[in-house]
Amino acid sequence: MSYTPRLKEKYQNDIVPALMKEFGYTNTMQVPQLKKISLNQGVGEGITDKKIIDNAVAEMTLIAGQKAVPTKSKKDISNFKLRRGMPIGVRVTLRGNKMYEFFDRLIAVSLPRIRDFKGVNEKGFDGRGNYSLGVPEQIIFPEIIIDKVNKINGMDISFVTTAKTDKEAFALLREFGVPFKNQNK
Repeated sequence: MSYTPRLKEKYQNDIVPALMKEFGYTNTMQVPQLKKISLNQGVGEGITDKKIIDNAVAEMTLIAGQKAVPTKSKKDISNFKLRRGMPIGVRVTLRGNKMYEFFDRLIAVSLPRIRDFKGVNEKGFDGRGNYSLGVPEQIIFPEIIIDKVNKINGMDISFVTTAKTDKEAFALLREFGVPFKNQNK
């Protein structure tokens, strides 16, 4: 017996029929689906201290459950003492089962741990059916041990979907259980 993540089963059993009814799709292949989740963390202080980048890679790997890679600068900026090719951030892209597992942990455990959390902003859609949100600090994830954190960093989380419009993407993420501030759009 093979393992299927909880949200993947929910998508196949509950979300597809609900979206087919809501938008009047005639084929299940028309229903938008989640393609990937990208996590990105800018670590500008990594220019002066390489350990900061190494710590960020380790933390992001723990959060995502998949090896994170450092991002490098594309050009020289003399005001910031930045040279081309210097590590300035960390990123990881999740697909398949790891994506669903991370998404489940994000919705069920991590987002409710944000201080004064009232829901995520629904203004993060890009017009093409993708959604991005910013997380103020990485310590909301249960994988991170607060005592070992040297510096608190935020991160950006992008959800890439096959939806054609923001309305379809909003409905998809709402059905998955993303806690938007205003549930009706």
